[in-house]
Amino acid sequence: MKGLKILSIISVAVMIFVLVGGALVTKTDSGMGCGANWPLCYGDWSLEMFIELSHRIVSSLAGIFILLLSILSWRKIGHIREVKFLSFISIFFLIAQGLFGASAVIWPQSDTILALHFGVSLISFAAVLLLTILIFEVDHKFDADSLIIPSYFRKQFIWLAIFTYVVVYSGALVRHMDSSLACPDWPFCVNNDPLVMVDWHIGQWVQMGHRFLAAIAFIWTIVLMFQIKKHFRHSKIMYNGWMIQTGFMVSQVLLGALVIFSLADLTFALLHALIITLYFGVLCYYLLLSYRSVKKEKQNKS
Repeated sequence: MKGLKILSIISVAVMIFVLVGGALVTKTDSGMGCGANWPLCYGDWSLEMFIELSHRIVSSLAGIFILLLSILSWRKIGHIREVKFLSFISIFFLIAQGLFGASAVIWPQSDTILALHFGVSLISFAAVLLLTILIFEVDHKFDADSLIIPSYFRKQFIWLAIFTYVVVYSGALVRHMDSSLACPDWPFCVNNDPLVMVDWHIGQWVQMGHRFLAAIAFIWTIVLMFQIKKHFRHSKIMYNGWMIQTGFMVSQVLLGALVIFSLADLTFALLHALIITLYFGVLCYYLLLSYRSVKKEKQNKS
């Protein structure tokens, strides 16, 4: 199991590099750094070519590591009912992500389609993260096996996960439309005149739409924090886990503001992509706990 644990950590790390690397490709406009060629690279030697080629190499490595992780997980912990499903999801969406990237290079796509690329990779990352959690037996260490999550909280996690995915898509759309600085101020587009929207162009609508959705996700996360604190104060996996989630969300909002204040500094932009990746991954773990809770309730009734 030690080798499987090491492989799972490497796989999670590589998937993070894939996601952040994809954001880097978009932010630096390096998508065509290798020309209209895939999988080989025939572009001119430039920073854009190096970034795009590096992203392709890391994505290829991710495919190898995740394939190995899936095979070994089936063999070592295949008795855990979610393992086979998560293995399939991680491989399927990673392949889909690669094909998506290839089509974007060979056949020009609209910004609305290109923005889906990050979200596809995000699902693969979440599956790999959940596999890693199962491999490290986090459930047993924090007594998650006996956890019963009421229907209200299960529904909240499901809807928040769906909504977060929409927020992620809107953020990716901001990057692909080069609208990060469409609004010069924060939190409003123009702080001195926040209600004037008549003269907004499409980039400003996309930017403010993303901020509006992000604000809802922020409030939703904070409200859940107080509710979980009240109902699950003695559950480490619920209480401590959601405190981490709240920290991720607060950091995400602050980084979003820093992107504006720093005039789209690349470091803040990439950290912005990283934190929402981690937030979504942990949120998917709560979906897994919710699924198991339903199973336990049915077993207790029978």
